[in-house]
Amino acid sequence: MTLHNREVRQDVRELGALLGEVLEEQTSRRAFETVESCRRGAIEYRSGNLESRDPLIRELESLSPHQQRIVARGFTTYFELINLAEERERVRTIREESHEGVLEDSLESAAEELATADVNTVEEVLDDLLIEPTFTAHPTEARRKTVKAKLRTVATHLETLDERLLTEKEESQVWRDVDAEVTSLWQTPQVRRRQPEPEDEARNVQWYLENTLFDVVGEVYDELADALEEELDASLEIPKLFEFRSWAGSDRDGNPYVTPEVTANTLDRQREVVLERYREELKRLSGVLSQDGSRIDVDSAFQVSLERDRERLPGSARTAEERYPDEPYRQKLKLMRERLDRVGDVRPGGYDDVDELLADLDAIAESLGENGAESVVEAHVDPIRRQVATFGFSLASLDLRDHRQKHTDAIDEALEREGIDYRSLSEEERVELLTDAILQDEPVIELSDTERLTEDSARVLTLFDSLADWQSEYGVEAIDTYCISMTDEPSHVLEVLFLADQAGIISLPEHAGIDVVPLLETEYALSGARRIMGTLFENEAYSQALEARGRTQEIMLGYSDSNKENGFLAANWSLYKNQRRLGEICDEHDVTMRLFHGRGGSISRGGGPMNEALLALPNSTVTGQVKFTEQGEAIAEKYGDPRIAERNIEQMLNAQLRARLYAIRQPEEEVHGEWIDAMETMADAARREYRDLLESDGFVRYFEQATPITVIENLDLGSRPASRSGERTVEDLRAIPWVFSWTQSRCIIPGWYAVAAGIDAYLESEEGSIETLREMYDDWSFFRTTLDNAALSLSRTELEIAEFYADLADEDLRERFFPRVTAEYERAAELVKGIGRREDLHTRDWLGENLERRNPYVDPLNLLQVHLLERTQRTDIEERTLRLTVKGIAAGMKNTG
Repeated sequence: MTLHNREVRQDVRELGALLGEVLEEQTSRRAFETVESCRRGAIEYRSGNLESRDPLIRELESLSPHQQRIVARGFTTYFELINLAEERERVRTIREESHEGVLEDSLESAAEELATADVNTVEEVLDDLLIEPTFTAHPTEARRKTVKAKLRTVATHLETLDERLLTEKEESQVWRDVDAEVTSLWQTPQVRRRQPEPEDEARNVQWYLENTLFDVVGEVYDELADALEEELDASLEIPKLFEFRSWAGSDRDGNPYVTPEVTANTLDRQREVVLERYREELKRLSGVLSQDGSRIDVDSAFQVSLERDRERLPGSARTAEERYPDEPYRQKLKLMRERLDRVGDVRPGGYDDVDELLADLDAIAESLGENGAESVVEAHVDPIRRQVATFGFSLASLDLRDHRQKHTDAIDEALEREGIDYRSLSEEERVELLTDAILQDEPVIELSDTERLTEDSARVLTLFDSLADWQSEYGVEAIDTYCISMTDEPSHVLEVLFLADQAGIISLPEHAGIDVVPLLETEYALSGARRIMGTLFENEAYSQALEARGRTQEIMLGYSDSNKENGFLAANWSLYKNQRRLGEICDEHDVTMRLFHGRGGSISRGGGPMNEALLALPNSTVTGQVKFTEQGEAIAEKYGDPRIAERNIEQMLNAQLRARLYAIRQPEEEVHGEWIDAMETMADAARREYRDLLESDGFVRYFEQATPITVIENLDLGSRPASRSGERTVEDLRAIPWVFSWTQSRCIIPGWYAVAAGIDAYLESEEGSIETLREMYDDWSFFRTTLDNAALSLSRTELEIAEFYADLADEDLRERFFPRVTAEYERAAELVKGIGRREDLHTRDWLGENLERRNPYVDPLNLLQVHLLERTQRTDIEERTLRLTVKGIAAGMKNTG
């Protein structure tokens, strides 16, 4: 059976040819020939037919600013189209391997593994599971929304060509439409004319939730149910396994533009989006449930439910009876749609919460089952039930987040008006004061009184004052988590609990309407996990809040800033061992831990294959509940196409099911003592080497001169400023532009620097052995995943290109740093291949093909970018071209930060 009509090479070739035709039509024959000449020159050097890139460099430098812009535009658009071709190839692979029964990380393979356990254990695994992808507004998506929409249309046309049997005329018409879309794409500005606002970012996240995930989640549940039914001789009820969350419109850390009004608008829009989807689904279901009431036995439970709705909505009930006489299910669905219309409305009769909607769907399902229509339930009712259970009335629950200093300052200023000098108190005194204040009945401060407060502190108090209203209006589940950036002390967590108490969101010991989540990201915080969490678990006020929240503690781990502070290898080891430590602390206090992994898109910021990352977590930390961020271009890559979105969710679920099963069977992962000693030696040496690089005199200036950081800071990627204070220091710079800049210059040191220094330090020690490292790679998933991720960053690094960027720096800086970076890269590549016993850095054939296809086309953009960065005075068109090269390289690398 042939599933597809095309292959990736054909897509690449024909899309490239079409782009060439559009480029010539929209510019000139000469412009087309210029782009072709640059393309051929880059390919000939990569294939070994040219000894140097000098001819290509001379050609790029000789072009007029207008011609340079066309070249940048041509290669940028090429990558955007080729990315679609590769996306289509991913879909082909998924479908073909699924058809042949060889798809790895499938739910069928997870079910096979679960079947090795008894039914009670399988039920325990399912009951424990909750996977929470959390979409952030972190500014790493380099493409405009308009551009993404056009590319999605082209992707739909490619799907039609690939999966449908077309006549010649029909195929010609599809290509005509592709031609039109690519022409429109060429004529559309690639670079944003304004900085996106927080509500733009929230709408972007909502698009993926509404248009992709809402539809595919139910299919994943169906696949798991079918797989378990086939493998197990038992009928299992599949509980809720997924919940989607978002920071877009609610993350205030370093973003002054995320106001309470923005959050309120986001909550309102998300509720309306999901209610409209439910209305559509119930309307569709009404078309199915056309059963004649005189020919079926409407059970008493359903009849009671229908009668209640008739009493609740008498006018609508009469209309429903007139429109659907003797059709009880359609009458019920009509009244359910009316109740959805009244959610948040002044009119009575609307659903008070999502459980009421689920109860109505359950009543319909039960009645259908009693009438022998179980297949109708499975095909048409169950998918809606799963959508409702997953998305609730909020589409995605919002997490609030802010920097801990903002809370400290706000409390200090508010308490000062009450005669309390909070700032001068010690940590122990602050904990005692906050605890007493939370436990007493009378409020201490008036949140609505913001007079004599600084603007930042007034914003904090106003936020908490608004939070009580939001929970009342939209439900606690719509916005019930508060994350504290840069948490270093127990008081930082108690400060948020205190503010929530003053807002009435918490009323101990009966009610706690919010999870307070410390974000541990500095080495001080991670190594002080016992000091922070132990103090909180033993605190009278916090322990009561924890009890009210079901004794589940969410703890967020910051991958980005940890990496920026300590380097790749040391940060990964610190995160691993401190996760184990957190697991021990939670176990000691009988607390269920939910780790929140603050992962970025790049390897250095915790990126890489999610399923591998989940399986590499320490067993003692795998409670079944897990949460992780999805950011920037990774959101589009994972969730833009429905089939790829479904595959990503399937892989997450496969990994978490297996990981939880392993953790139940073996709560404590056995790691040899000599392996831990080896990692300690490697991590300590790697951290010293990394910190020595960053703290070397002149390194910050080298970074500024040898990367396009000054361009990236002004790219309008997101609504949030690139720097926390505007100062030029590595510490103050946000992790995203730090990684983005190195990625652009093809020298991705955040993903591998000091790996060699660490490994060599171990090999040179008394216990050092390459065979031990190979055993660790073969038998320890943490070490294997860490090394493989470093290999991915190494394989994407191109030192020949990076050298052109290094030449932009002052000569003394270049000579001081670039040879050092080069030596570390070469040794790291040698060691990684040696430990993994392989010839290539990457272990995936598709990555090798991907790099071979892309690298020749990225090179001209890099060389043009270097040329423009060299110019101390740039015209407006040159400035726009420079910004366009950043977009093009990001598209070519399929990664920003």
